[in-house]
Amino acid sequence: MNNPRIVFAGTPEFALASLTALVDAGQAPVAVYTQPDRPAGRGRRLTASPVKRYAEECGIRLLQPETLRDDAAATELASLQPDLMIVAAYGLLLPQNILDTPQHGCLNVHASLLPRWRGAAPIQAAILAADAATGVSLMRMTAGLDCGPVFSERSIAIGDGESAGQLHDRLAAIGARLLIDDLPKILSGELVAFEQDESLATYAGKIKKQDAELDWTLAAEDLHRHVRAYNPAPGAFFLSRAGEDELRVKVWQAEVITGIDATAGSFVQYDNEAIIVACARDGLRLTVLQLPGKRRVSAREFVAQIDLSR
Repeated sequence: MNNPRIVFAGTPEFALASLTALVDAGQAPVAVYTQPDRPAGRGRRLTASPVKRYAEECGIRLLQPETLRDDAAATELASLQPDLMIVAAYGLLLPQNILDTPQHGCLNVHASLLPRWRGAAPIQAAILAADAATGVSLMRMTAGLDCGPVFSERSIAIGDGESAGQLHDRLAAIGARLLIDDLPKILSGELVAFEQDESLATYAGKIKKQDAELDWTLAAEDLHRHVRAYNPAPGAFFLSRAGEDELRVKVWQAEVITGIDATAGSFVQYDNEAIIVACARDGLRLTVLQLPGKRRVSAREFVAQIDLSR
């Protein structure tokens, strides 16, 4: 199909990679859907999504409905006469009447090797589960959660010390490339989608801030994955006392130290050389930390700021 009428739906940086690739490939959407502006930062000011900012720069028609579940949203989408809707990390559910509107349906760029890690946080889930590999899937959307048939996938190995942020950036680029490479084959019918194996399905739910708290009764290897999975958001943390104050200390980078045998949660070392906390098995060396309202610092700088070991 030459020059298909594409509608794009996405919100964060992951989606921006696919949208940018479409525009660069001469397949600029006739309209872009993105979530309404949300409060962000310390000032909680309304902030436009990365997708919105880019669409405005390109002069692409922008739509920001609160929901797609009312008649007005369905009527507006139908007026665009889309051949295809491409969705990447949009964040709003698409009801059946929306899915049925584009002539060639809705195509989702999903950051996992489906059916593993359906849901909102597949990148973090893959790291937490110690998966050796993950990837991106191009999937025909259905009313269920990421359970539609898959057109194609591309896999990559997860680095031993790779954070969710680093993995996100690699997957976003791979997803954009996969979309551009396979979109013509999907529209021409050359690529036929295959059904997912429901028996292999796993789910990655939305992340809550409390999920990122470090539980020292776990093995250091597990906690190291927590630090990686919750970097950059929401940031792994532990609670500690400094005098009468309880502080939420964020940990941005850490290393596993084997051979540590001490009470879980105790500081095995807290000096200019290192900060090491005992875990249920082995210890965790904290290398980049952050106090509330302060910048991220090395362990050496952190020890100079405050003594949590007393």
